[in-house]
Amino acid sequence: MAGYLHKGAKQILQKHPQDVVFLSALRTPVTRAKKGGLKDAYDHEMLACVLKATLDKHPNLPPSHIEDLQIGTVLSELGGSKAGRMASLHVGYPFTSTFQTVNRACSSGLAAITGVAHSIAVGQISVGVGGGMESMTRNYGSRAIPTGLSPDLKESSVKDARDCVMNMGITAENVAERYGVTRAEMDQFAAGSQLKAARAQKEGLFDQEIVPMTTRFVPDPTVPENVETITVSKDDGIRPTTTVEKLASMKPAFKETGTGTAGNSSQVSDGAAAALMMRRSTAEELGLSGSIIGKWAGTVVVGCAPDEMGVGPALAIPKLLDHTGVSKEDIGIWEINEAFASQAVYCVRTVGIDEEKVNPKGGAIALGHPLGATGARQLATLLPELERQGKEFGVVSMCIGTGMGMASLIVRE
Repeated sequence: MAGYLHKGAKQILQKHPQDVVFLSALRTPVTRAKKGGLKDAYDHEMLACVLKATLDKHPNLPPSHIEDLQIGTVLSELGGSKAGRMASLHVGYPFTSTFQTVNRACSSGLAAITGVAHSIAVGQISVGVGGGMESMTRNYGSRAIPTGLSPDLKESSVKDARDCVMNMGITAENVAERYGVTRAEMDQFAAGSQLKAARAQKEGLFDQEIVPMTTRFVPDPTVPENVETITVSKDDGIRPTTTVEKLASMKPAFKETGTGTAGNSSQVSDGAAAALMMRRSTAEELGLSGSIIGKWAGTVVVGCAPDEMGVGPALAIPKLLDHTGVSKEDIGIWEINEAFASQAVYCVRTVGIDEEKVNPKGGAIALGHPLGATGARQLATLLPELERQGKEFGVVSMCIGTGMGMASLIVRE
């Protein structure tokens, strides 16, 4: 296959001691906020689950070698870093392993992974963990727009400043209206996401990336003392009976005359994910080179107008390709976050991507979008799929609230 790649892609496939490589990328199931199997779990409990699974997967790696953890979170408990640090120490990471949380809104998980990659690339650390956590059950709602927002900024004379707190659904409606994305296209895309995810789940294609989680569960919130213990092993937002016709019957969710619905938008969800990363030379020194499953090859972030933040991937992806020297045709799989069908359809169409290569196991419309964890979840979904399909290159990309886009190039080994 490499013979058909462009020059930049061939160069990236070469292995070097300083490469930033992945040894694992794991996630919890992603479940429906307030209804799903993880609704009564705290974000840092979900994080603890994947952090422990990361240690368990690599028994020959002393935890003391893990120098830093960076975890994406948007709606954080205890400010994020306290709860996350507690989780890492609780499951066996030593106090010498430093910790921080990262908040770049919807790309927080990918930003955390990129932060670890940068630290390894410049020699600051040799081994780290990047990932994300989010309990939207516990923290989404009234806290989505801070009640302490400055009245001067809220009424700013700068439109882009005011638009930073615009409802995300309205930004999606703006994309649909401005760029001619129809309701029919959106529902078709959403149905495809659900059916791809349902097929992947039925065929067991998520099993390699998912860590089952045992957690408390309250079946009836009106009887909080009735607590059960359950083990959650599957994503529970997937709807295998979805049809375009059913989606077409749904009412607009964000504006009376709009085209965005609950069915063609991402789901509000709970989940966590984590990836073990290190310098290739370190993996070789530790006898772990046989566990390398992929390589980080670059990340870019771009800004766009806050009131159409969904166009972010259409701007970030071309910049990523230029930055890394690879061609669109070199990419085997595109993991593009489906925040809303309108923006996903627009970005795929604008970049000129073969839709067959986009989210082959479904995306956030079917799986859900636990904000801080999604970028790391996409990586966990991408790497096994690259292996299964025998593809060399994948891209993870998403739009970002307040008007940004992010994209990373990932290489299979």
